[in-house]
Amino acid sequence: MRGGDGRVPRLLQGAGNDLTTPHPDFGFPGLNPGDRWCLCAPRWREALEAGFAPRVILGATHEATLEVVDLEDLKRYAIDLA
Repeated sequence: MRGGDGRVPRLLQGAGNDLTTPHPDFGFPGLNPGDRWCLCAPRWREALEAGFAPRVILGATHEATLEVVDLEDLKRYAIDLA
């Protein structure tokens, strides 16, 4: 997934997964808008339904994602389709 304006990390933070706060003791600098990271399909669908799904690299998306998210939705947000 590729972050946009920071709303998805805030959505994740609300779900108990804070990825914006740096944790230097684990070597984690924290995410910033525009960073790329892995996002589970249910959280991506939640962001889609909230109106701010992040862009995806469809070629790096596991096929099991299709059990949760429609391919057409993924294609609309894919950055690697010509």
